[in-house]
Amino acid sequence: MDRTDARIQPRVTLAHDWLTGMRGGEKCLEALCRHWPSAPLYTLLHKRGSVSSAIERRPVHTSFLQCLPAIERNYRYLLPLMPAAVEAWRLPACELVVSFSHCVAKAVHAPPGVPHVCYCFTPMRYIWHQREAYFGPPRLGKFAAGMADRLFAVLRYWDRQTAGRVSHFVAISQTVQQRIAECYGRASTVIYPPVDTDFFSPSAVQREEFYLVVSAFAPYKRLDLAIATCNRLRRPLVIIGSGQDAGRLRALAGPTVQFLGWQPDTVVRDHFRRCRALLFPGEEDFGIVPLEAQACGAPVIAYGHGGATETVIPWGSRQEPTGLWFEEHRVDSLAASLEAFESHLDEWDPAAARRQALRFNHRRFEEELFGYLDQILCPANTAARRAA
Repeated sequence: MDRTDARIQPRVTLAHDWLTGMRGGEKCLEALCRHWPSAPLYTLLHKRGSVSSAIERRPVHTSFLQCLPAIERNYRYLLPLMPAAVEAWRLPACELVVSFSHCVAKAVHAPPGVPHVCYCFTPMRYIWHQREAYFGPPRLGKFAAGMADRLFAVLRYWDRQTAGRVSHFVAISQTVQQRIAECYGRASTVIYPPVDTDFFSPSAVQREEFYLVVSAFAPYKRLDLAIATCNRLRRPLVIIGSGQDAGRLRALAGPTVQFLGWQPDTVVRDHFRRCRALLFPGEEDFGIVPLEAQACGAPVIAYGHGGATETVIPWGSRQEPTGLWFEEHRVDSLAASLEAFESHLDEWDPAAARRQALRFNHRRFEEELFGYLDQILCPANTAARRAA
């Protein structure tokens, strides 16, 4: 009998880094919360009301970080304390642990003999492949950056050692699969995150001349590159988002750049439907935003490395294109791509972008992920079904 039958629900425990908003990682977690509504959830901190009801209405267990003053605003500065917070968790008896991790949740201790599946968004980017963007000398100064690197050497050792607590790694992209192999020496299975193609959909509204960025304001997102390029070309750019780099980015912006701050999904969707194209200048682990834009029929101009190479079909490929890649993090490179895009404005098919996005929809994600977890929970049943 299928173990997901309501009468014999497996005892599952969930872990997630932190709950402070509904971003891509929380949308992946939400699917498991709906599937296993009584599963307890362990997280470093929880800003109540910040995530969906499917996540909020279960038992949520936080760490000692929850008790610190102003933790919801300052948790990013407490990276050195996060390993201790995870080590202090004591999970209940269960049959499966599933962690959702881009920081420390993958280090949770599963009960002895219990499989632990980590749905890995990336190995901790702050201490591995993007530490220079966050904590390099240009941002901290030479002395502070050197001190940070000594700390990160310790954290990298801990991060690599605790990868052994995971029995099965699932990567969100081939890009992350490669990072897991490089950082942890572990194999993984790729299951792409879900895109809400029911909500993000095209409309009959006419496209306008502005370019669009939808992003958190983090250093590695490279919003500065999009701003500098639109400044040079005098192209209208609308930026939706917020974050730690807001002051620096606003100071860079010229008269054609407009900041809207954080906006609800309905406003984001409206801009996807009206923009000339989405600009996606950072190197991402996967990147749901380009697929949400394509689901609304918008083309995407993306940096040609990382997750976007798995989601955006570039001009010149054998398939019908859904965007362009630019190859270097330089204004000249992105500017050349914008001008090449504009020289073929009548040749972009919104239906092709929509078809590409549909390949990553919710139903595909749930079928793949729950099928994978079912193999781990019930290997005998899975083998019998395959034999039949």
